[in-house]
Amino acid sequence: MKIIVNARIVLPDRIFEKGILLFNENIKELLPYNHLKSYPQAEVIDGMGGYLTPGLINIHIHGFNGRDTMEANYEALDSISESLLKTGATGFLPTTMSMDIPSIQKALRNIIECKKWGLKGSQILGANVEGPFINSKYKGAQAEEYIIEPDIEILNDYLEDAKIITIAPETRNSEAFIRKMKEKGIIVSVGHSGATYEEILKAKEWGLSHSTHLFNAMTGLHHRKPGIVGAVLTSNMTCELIADYIHLHPAILKLVTMMKDLKDIVLITDSMEAGGLIDGEYSLGGQKVIVKDGAARLENGSLAGSTLSMNRAVKNMLDATGLPINEIINMATANPARLLNIDHKMGKIEKNMQADLTLFDEQFNVKKVFIKGKQVLDVSCKEK
Repeated sequence: MKIIVNARIVLPDRIFEKGILLFNENIKELLPYNHLKSYPQAEVIDGMGGYLTPGLINIHIHGFNGRDTMEANYEALDSISESLLKTGATGFLPTTMSMDIPSIQKALRNIIECKKWGLKGSQILGANVEGPFINSKYKGAQAEEYIIEPDIEILNDYLEDAKIITIAPETRNSEAFIRKMKEKGIIVSVGHSGATYEEILKAKEWGLSHSTHLFNAMTGLHHRKPGIVGAVLTSNMTCELIADYIHLHPAILKLVTMMKDLKDIVLITDSMEAGGLIDGEYSLGGQKVIVKDGAARLENGSLAGSTLSMNRAVKNMLDATGLPINEIINMATANPARLLNIDHKMGKIEKNMQADLTLFDEQFNVKKVFIKGKQVLDVSCKEK
């Protein structure tokens, strides 16, 4: 049995001060500090006055620390998973790109296999399929030559662990595709799309329920043409936000929190292989990416994912909105867990939940990380 003391424990609805958390592989009890003497044999861990949160969940990430999901091998995903611990993430969805179909199939098969084998760091929770069924006019950093119309059969045998798939619902065959994906239990998300407000409302009837990186690579909000943004902001659709102050201005982050139910907002990074590294030249989906001042762009100037980390996304969102810390943490823990239908075991500090935990300092720098009760990262000890 382990006990964490001297931490501000972040619960979904409040911060629990002066408490202790008992856990092994799962969370056992959350008690006032004066109960500590009742467990004399337990290993006591000092929380150093920091914030103890559920492990962060990154549902949209292409790569990190020089590796990319589309490399489609164990070493790449293992490296990404280990690096993500330093960002406070204990679970993630490796995310594919628009490339040739055999490459996407290979990447999806690799995700399935790596999930079964297990990785050294953050846990694979499934796959996120971004492209190739999108609108070339809103391609962003997706390679246009690989963009195709929705096809139910082309990836069907590789979607065993797919959790989210992005589509432009205005394209041909999208209704049948969306209905089929919903039937398979896959979240269908609008992204890289030129859909109108009315087309989104119709697609919602088919099963569309989520928005890939809201505002980016889609029709924006206009007072006579509400577009995708208008449909998402005025409905119960869940949405992703890249809170790096590059993809979205801080005022937009605040605006979304004022218009949406907070439980429907999910923080993501959309990071590529330059995440966690210095400025320079990198690659995304076979395309050259130049990172300058932390912004990743193709040679034509289009944003190409981000270099954002989950802990920075949390801090940026907190600074931009002024919302309570627990509400912001929910956007990186409870909300994605609920979206992925794993909130019965992850995403909250609650009795019987899996003991995936992250300890932050006041600036949301990661100090310790636990997965299933095992300490997998301890940055604090290196500083002593």
